[in-house]
Amino acid sequence: MAATLIRGGLVVSMDPVVGDLPRGDVLIEGSVIAKIAPSIGAPQAGVIDATGCIVMPGLVNAHQHTWQTALRGVAGNWTILEYFHHVHAGLATKFGPEDIYIATLVGALNQINCGATTLVDWCHNNPTPAHSDRAIDGLVESGIRAAFFHGSPKPDPKPGQKPFWELPHPRSEVERLMKRLPGREGLVTLGLAILGPHYSTYEVAQHDFRLAREFGLIASMHCAGGEARTPDGWDRLAAEGLLGDNANIVHGQTLSDEQLKLMIELGVTFSLTPETEMLQGHGLPITGRLRKLGAQPSLGVDLESGISGDLFTVARVALAAQRAADNAESRATTGKLPDTSTIHCREALGWITIEGARMLKLDDRIGSLTPGKQADVILLRADDLNMWPVHDPVTSIVMQAGTGNVDTVLIAGEVRKRHRKLVYPELSTRKEELLASGRRILGELGLLNS
Repeated sequence: MAATLIRGGLVVSMDPVVGDLPRGDVLIEGSVIAKIAPSIGAPQAGVIDATGCIVMPGLVNAHQHTWQTALRGVAGNWTILEYFHHVHAGLATKFGPEDIYIATLVGALNQINCGATTLVDWCHNNPTPAHSDRAIDGLVESGIRAAFFHGSPKPDPKPGQKPFWELPHPRSEVERLMKRLPGREGLVTLGLAILGPHYSTYEVAQHDFRLAREFGLIASMHCAGGEARTPDGWDRLAAEGLLGDNANIVHGQTLSDEQLKLMIELGVTFSLTPETEMLQGHGLPITGRLRKLGAQPSLGVDLESGISGDLFTVARVALAAQRAADNAESRATTGKLPDTSTIHCREALGWITIEGARMLKLDDRIGSLTPGKQADVILLRADDLNMWPVHDPVTSIVMQAGTGNVDTVLIAGEVRKRHRKLVYPELSTRKEELLASGRRILGELGLLNS
């Protein structure tokens, strides 16, 4: 079994027992973290010198439509309604399986480049099994840890066709994908990206929740972006015992406090995408509403067609938005600012590490540097000009760090980025393929500016 020793870094473990080490070593044996200590003797191990680096858990991107990578920037000025019109009813219909493959591959590679070791790929542009297979091929080829959340397209219905909100999730396709991605031990696992009562009839939501429960899969669904198709659907699902800890809500602005409370009591998790939510018109993130009820969110990038893939920025935006809301509430109710910041940076760092792991029910495997967990580890250059000097490493990560500081990335003990360069030999070719895919798709709808 190959061993790797990450030596001499400033360790931020996100594990309350391990804590943080001003100077520490991390020993990896195979795919697993074997030991964390101020100094470890391991003469047979290969050494990664972490001097001048922060050693921390890999980031967990809890929600991203990775198939949109070739469309970077095109949605930067669109509201959510424009996005629905241009993307789901237009651009999405021009994707073939190879477009899905190249977008997913390069998008996953970019997540590794940005310090994310786990990606929840919420794939809802898969009209054929070949589209889904090529998306999974891209995830596997990238080397990232991923949850492939199998969704469904949302085109405008043609004459004689049922609209997407009346179509239940296809059982046969779930059964087929379960054979390819059978469990939680592999790097790529399976989940469902269902419509939920916000975007479907109750009968469809009921069917899809039962399907997810039957196969033991996480059922993730959007809840924002307009009026719900089945407003009482959440209460009905709860009454039937279908709403539980395998359900994941994305966004959530349209939910009442009473609904949030019920969901939290039932173990439902929440994945927020604060930057996209505020830019496109979903509303303010529900971070503070969740916190008041004793829950924590995970965070995702959502759309690289609109924003960058940098989770450090997503966490910073989420923190700033909620502190601003808390400060405004305090001024309105007490006439002054809170005595101290209402959210500390360590909590925000948890949103992009351990909380994402909990959402995936993988917190026993990833999300913190803990002996026995998978060796998903990143090294940030703490001696870079934008980071130096580091007085509080957690604050430096959340408030100063960015993609450019990501020096090294290991996933299940395998080095995927070293000395700021991805370990992927055909990146230039893949970039050209991504460009060609994006230009063709945009050109077919007259959305190409150059």
